[in-house]
Amino acid sequence: MTMPRPWRIGLLGCAATAALVAGAALVLAPAPAAAQAPRAGADLIVPGFWDPRRRPERPDLTRINVIRFLTESDYPPFDFPGPDGNPAGFNVDLARMICEELRVGNCTIQTRRFDTLIGALAENRGDAVIASLAPTPALRERVDFSDPYYRSPARFVARRDFAAGEVVPERVEGRRIAVVSGTAHEAYAKTFFTEAETKPYPNPEAAREALRRGEVDLLFGDGIQLAFWLNGTDSGNCCEFRGGPFTESRYFGEGIGIAVRRGNETLRLALNWALFGLWEKGRFTDLWLRYFPINPF
Repeated sequence: MTMPRPWRIGLLGCAATAALVAGAALVLAPAPAAAQAPRAGADLIVPGFWDPRRRPERPDLTRINVIRFLTESDYPPFDFPGPDGNPAGFNVDLARMICEELRVGNCTIQTRRFDTLIGALAENRGDAVIASLAPTPALRERVDFSDPYYRSPARFVARRDFAAGEVVPERVEGRRIAVVSGTAHEAYAKTFFTEAETKPYPNPEAAREALRRGEVDLLFGDGIQLAFWLNGTDSGNCCEFRGGPFTESRYFGEGIGIAVRRGNETLRLALNWALFGLWEKGRFTDLWLRYFPINPF
């Protein structure tokens, strides 16, 4: 299990794979053809992180001849070693797509320990960090960020036989809600679901097991982590999402961006332009659905 770190979104419920040697670099070739991904429909919501009314202006791309991406070696499904030992994952595929959108042929991605990424960027060992970074105020003093390319929403999960329907404060009075102690999810549940009984657990595994066993009625936590649990064998197909998503930035952050060195507006604006283009063309949606078969939104 990957543990939380500063500037990192919540835990993911999947096993870690063997880490690559720090500093190993991969040249980003064009993405291989993927299986046809399902498109968003009435029963499947793919979040839009961009406002179609705020199309970014095309930046001067003549000044960008190379992009050296930095990412973490082992944070599945976002970053992990593929079957051939090369970096793989959502962030890696998105970096490749950005290079294609910008038509930058000289792109690489280098894997490093998570706690060394910002230092490596500052020392000019890379140009951009794409590693599920949350732009906290402290981190913004050191680097600049692209627009968010995803958020990690909070969600409720209930057992399939839970009869209360939609999870709203007036319908869960007296119900027991499992949360991880000391998290924003605990604070949010105690603030807005005051008539329910909030039960803190020491870690996500304990909270999930309490729900699976029926010791609590609901679990409130990180939507991405919970999506992988629901889709995996550990859940035993016991449960499903109910209500939400909850994305209040005061509790759950501004979203996840790509970090560049302070003042590198050329690259930052180029990344924003590429991300918007990938979303507008539907390529971001295809990528999202490929990695999130149970959508956290």
